[in-house]
Amino acid sequence: MIRKLSALPILIFLVIVYFLYSGLSKDPTLIPSPLIGKTIPEFTSKTLFDGNTITSKDLLGKSFIINVWGSWCYGCSIEHDYLIDISSKNTIQIYGLNYKDDRSSAIKWLQSKGNPYRRVIFDSSGDIAIDFGVYGAPETFLVNEQGVIIHKHVGPIDQSYYNNVILPNLRK
Repeated sequence: MIRKLSALPILIFLVIVYFLYSGLSKDPTLIPSPLIGKTIPEFTSKTLFDGNTITSKDLLGKSFIINVWGSWCYGCSIEHDYLIDISSKNTIQIYGLNYKDDRSSAIKWLQSKGNPYRRVIFDSSGDIAIDFGVYGAPETFLVNEQGVIIHKHVGPIDQSYYNNVILPNLRK
């Protein structure tokens, strides 16, 4: 009995190590979303720059990207140049979802770094982002012309995301 009990801490330690190791081997940008294959959540909000009303229906008609960002977000700074580059190619429309941010800070941030977005949805409360199942910023959703989410990426995007996810889905 004592031998069995003395082996218990080692067994518990090995189980913990196994779960930690298996978690480290997974790609943190591949967080599954229950919204894949479903229509984007309906919303009505104000735009960042002019305060005009924008709804989810305004985005439909062509494939597009919704990029969740904030002026406070370090990862958003990392991906911003790629968004500018994607925007300049005119292959897909990019809509920004400004997440839990101060309006004036967000405007200054885009004015200093450049604005890759067709329009920016202002979501200071985070309610729209919650409906999208957002964990934090940056997150990017690829949406088809009917408004169906076909891919979600967590973390900064880069050129490989454009080449391996956006372009192949635009060709379908």
